[in-house]
Amino acid sequence: MGASLFRMPRQNSPEPPEPPIRAELFSVERLEQHAESLAAAQHVAPDLGRSRPITKRLYDNTRVLTATYRAIVRATSTHQPITPAAEWLLDNFHVVADQIREIKDDLPPGYYRLLPKLSDGRLQGYPRVFGVAWALVAHTNSALDIQKLTRFVEAYQRVQPLTIGELWALAITLRITLVENLRRLAETIEAQQSASRLADTFADRASGAAAVGSEQASTIVDSLGQAPWSTAFAVELAHRLRDQDPNSTPALRWLNDRLRVESTTTDQIVREEFQRQSATDVTVRNVITSMRLITMINWPEFSESVSLVDSVLRDASEFAAMDFPTRDPYRRAIEEFARVGPRRSERRRARDSGRQACGGSSSQ
Repeated sequence: MGASLFRMPRQNSPEPPEPPIRAELFSVERLEQHAESLAAAQHVAPDLGRSRPITKRLYDNTRVLTATYRAIVRATSTHQPITPAAEWLLDNFHVVADQIREIKDDLPPGYYRLLPKLSDGRLQGYPRVFGVAWALVAHTNSALDIQKLTRFVEAYQRVQPLTIGELWALAITLRITLVENLRRLAETIEAQQSASRLADTFADRASGAAAVGSEQASTIVDSLGQAPWSTAFAVELAHRLRDQDPNSTPALRWLNDRLRVESTTTDQIVREEFQRQSATDVTVRNVITSMRLITMINWPEFSESVSLVDSVLRDASEFAAMDFPTRDPYRRAIEEFARVGPRRSERRRARDSGRQACGGSSSQ
C-alpha cells in the first residue's frame, strides 16, 4: 500500500484501481496466531502526537461509491450487461449509505485524536485499532463474524492490551475499513465496465469498417494501439469479434497479435477475467454481509466481554452486578485517570482502584 494507508487521488493523473484489502484467507486458529504476531509488531507512539486525517478519504470514498452506483444505474437503464458484483452494489447501496452515515455521525475529531497512534510502519500516524481492523478484513476476505472478532481481539490482548477507547472504536473502524475496501472494488467494477464499453465501441467500428474498406480499418487499428489495454477490454473485444474472419477483420488480427505479444491466448484471458470477476463478486458480497452484521452486533456487550479493564473490575468487586449505566462512568473515570498524571495503563488503574472504586453501593 506504500507509505500511506489511503492513497489520495492525483489530479489529472489517472491511476489503476488500488488492490482490494484481501490477503491469505486464515482459519480462526490462524487468525489468533496472526493477532498475537501483529500485537508484538505494532508500536504505539509515546504521546498522541499528530494523527493522519481520515475525513477527506471518507468523503472521497463516498464520492467514488456514489459515482459507481450511478454508472451502474445508467448501464442497466440502457440494458447494458453488468457483473454480479455490480448487481450486489446496485441492490444494496442503501446498506452502504447507512454505513457511511453511521461513520460520519459517530467519529467526532476529538475522539479520533485520543486513540493511540502507531509510531512506525506503513500505518504510522493512524490509530492502532486500524491495524486490527485492517488485518481482520484482509485475512477473512471481509467475511466477519462474532467468533472471529472475539477470538482475534482476545488473542491480540494476550500480547498487548487495547484501551477502552480502542475497543469501543472497533465497530466504526471496521465500518471505515469495509467502506474503503468497497471503494477499491467499486473502482475495479467501473474500470471493467468502462473497458467493456470501449471494446464494444471498437467492435462496432470494426464491423462497419469491414464493409467500407481498408482505409477506415487501418484507422481503427491505429486507434486500438492507443487504447488502454486490460484483460476486460481484450475479453470483450474477443467476444464481439469471435465470429469474424481475421483475414477480413484487421481489428481481430490486431487483437491476436497483441495476445501473442502478451504471451497469452483468448482462452487464457477469458479464464483470468472470469476468476477476477468471481473474486470481486465474492468480496463485494462479503463486504455487504459484514456491514449488515456490524449493525446487528451489540457492541457495548462485545466491548465489555473482551475488555481487560472490565475483567479486572469484575474480579475485584461487584462490578458485574451493576447495570450498564452504572458501570460506564467507572470506565470513563479510569480512561481519564490513565490519560493524566503518571502514565499508567488502564488495567493498572483499574487494579489500583479495585474494591475502593467499585466495592459496592455501601462504600459509595
